[in-house]
Order: sequence, then C-alpha cells, then structure tokens
Amino acid sequence: MAAQVKGEKPHDLNCLTIAELEKHAELRMNKQTRDYYNEGADSGSTLRENTTAYGKYRIRPRVLRDISLIDSSVSIWGACNSVPIGVAPTAMQCLAHPDGEIATAKACKEAGIAMGLSSFATSTIEDVASNIDGHPLIFQLYLFEEREHSRKLIQRAKKAGYKAIFLTVDTPMLGRRNMEIRNQFKLPKPYKLANFAEDSGSSASETVMDGSTPKSEQGEEKKSNGTKGYHDGKRRQAPTGPVSFHTHAPNPTLSWERDIGWLKEQCSPEMEVWVKGIATAEDAHLAVHHGVDGIVVSNHGGRQLNGTLATLDALPDVVEAARGKIPVHVDGGIRHGTDVFKALALGADFVWVGRPVLWGLAYKGQEGVELCLRLLSDEFRLCMGLAGTVKVEDITKEYLVKIDKSGFTSRL
Repeated sequence: MAAQVKGEKPHDLNCLTIAELEKHAELRMNKQTRDYYNEGADSGSTLRENTTAYGKYRIRPRVLRDISLIDSSVSIWGACNSVPIGVAPTAMQCLAHPDGEIATAKACKEAGIAMGLSSFATSTIEDVASNIDGHPLIFQLYLFEEREHSRKLIQRAKKAGYKAIFLTVDTPMLGRRNMEIRNQFKLPKPYKLANFAEDSGSSASETVMDGSTPKSEQGEEKKSNGTKGYHDGKRRQAPTGPVSFHTHAPNPTLSWERDIGWLKEQCSPEMEVWVKGIATAEDAHLAVHHGVDGIVVSNHGGRQLNGTLATLDALPDVVEAARGKIPVHVDGGIRHGTDVFKALALGADFVWVGRPVLWGLAYKGQEGVELCLRLLSDEFRLCMGLAGTVKVEDITKEYLVKIDKSGFTSRL
C-alpha cells in the first residue's frame, strides 16, 4: 500500500471544515432539495444523535512515538483505499449539482476512495462506472417485490464491474418525513431515476416522495401510472406500474430465509452481498448465519425509525456479534476525521459518509466533493499522528474513553 500522501492542494480559505461546507451548501440548494437531503424522520432526534454520539468519547493520545511515516490506507475489495472512508450511496445527486453522481465518481477516483451508488440515482450504473475507472464501486439495492426489476439492476451492476451489492434492509415501510410531505417533494424535470428510465415516464419521475398524488399548477391531480403494494386480506399484492421510490422501495415482505439466498445466487461469483441497516447483535448473528459477506451498521441517516440507537452506539454490539467472521462498516453522523478514528477504535473496519458529500457537491460540484474528502482525510491522518498511530490496524479501543452523563470518564 502507498504510504505517502499526494502533494497537498491549497486550502479553500472560504471552507476549512465540514460545518462550513454545510453552510455553503445551504445557500446553494433550493428549499425542497435542502429539506430532502437534510431531514430525518419525525422529530429528527435520531438524526441529531447520530452526530452527537461521537461527543461521548474522548481520544487517549500516546506520545514519543515515531510518526514520521503514517499510512492511512486500507485494502478494500482488492484495491488500495487512501483512507478507511467511502462515499455512501445517496439518492438523486443531480438535485445538488447538475453533474450529480458523475462528479462524485470523478472526485472519488481522484481521491482514491470507494463509492456507493443508489438504486435511485440520477445517473446510470454504467455512466458512473465509466467515470471512476476501475476503483471500487458498490451498488445499493432495494430488493423489490417484483424481483425482475432488481434482477436487471444486479446484472447491469455485475457487467459494469461493481464489487458488491449493499442490500438496504431497514425500509420495509418508509419513515415519516414531514418536510417532504409539506413540500410535496418531487424530482424536477429534466431529471429522472436514471436506472429505470426505460419504464419511468414523466408521471413516474414526478411522483411525490411520500406517495401522495402530484398536483398540476391548476391544483388538479395528475394521473399516476404506479400503485403501492398492499395486502387484500388474503394475499399480498405487489406494486404495479413504473418504478418510483414511494411505490417500490418499501418492501414489507423481505426475509432472511427467502431473500438472502436468492440475492447471493444472483450476485455470485462476481459481487459480494452485504446487508445495510443492521443495528442489533441479534441481526448481526443472523447475517453471519445466512452467509452474507459484510454488514453496514446504519439507521438510514436517521430517516426511518426515529428514536432508534445512533449508529455509533449500536456499533460495539454488532462488532462483538460478528466476531471477526465478516467485516463491519458503519455510516451516519461523521463530520470530522476524529469521528472516523473513533468509529474504527470501536471496531468498525470502514466508514461511509453521506450528507457531507452532498454538501460538497452543492458547493462546487466535483471540486466540492474533492474538498469534502480532503478535509476528512487530512483530519483523519492528523488524528492518527497526534494519537500516536501510524497504521489503521493500530487504532483500537485502547485509544478511547467514554464520558458518562456526570462527565466522568471510563475505559472501554
């Protein structure tokens, strides 16, 4: 692995932190987009706790160690990742910037960082792959009730060279996002859900995200071609019509026994199968039992069940349950390089970053995403050195203490 960091780029003096990046992005996104990207479910308490959970821990730095050569890289899916950070799959990135996922892919290529692509991206599986030039890509999948829709996506991702499928498992129903409902959020023209363009007409691309029917400028309801799934009392009726987020993404029929085996058959041998949305030791045990290749501890950015554990708080139990048999990644709430260090110290093998990348995209497109990744990477390397570590595998729970409600510290 490469131990040397590329020549440093000059600072953006208008934006030296992720917090400043968020403020710049707020000025550049319209209200619908800003609310859609930044909102959590219900009161947003889980969204906030994803971030504040990192404040419960303090780093125990070691000194008088030779840190003159720091190697922050890790190996992931056979490639060298410059830092143990990936860009999480987030939907509809063209809302933040016209270049959308293509700009993000180019920034990931430049930074040497893995990228995840959402099923509901505004750029195609193939176009994103062609712009990251072989660096690891994963595809976030909603396993639809009509499996043929998902099978087509899997085959396209496999052909395009994606390394893994991240199956989203925390959306059997959609969480209540009140600003989406109030804003009557819809994907504006000319953007469409790129990976379903062949069967998503204009009405499908304009579907209101909470599932209600869009209205015309005259206040009349527009005709929709898609319907949600439902249970008629005897059997489950699957969603119909063109694929849209509100009709097809929620799948209350998902199960370990039926779906994981089918998904592994579809992905084998080219792509691994991971489950994204694990938050308990019990489900981590089941993930290992059913032979998945990895776990992502996630609560969907606080957008699903409000009041659930922050991902950092859920992480230690999941790591213990996995017992090193499969890798454990985590997302949610990471806003500084020291957060990355803390997640690794608590047992994560890798972290994924979502909203800060969208803020970077809104700020300056590809350049803004590169800035976001550079800020987090530089902060992480600085934290490694000042904590007395020179390799990622050196980062263990011995470098952390936890702060209780009274302000006292305890060793982990």
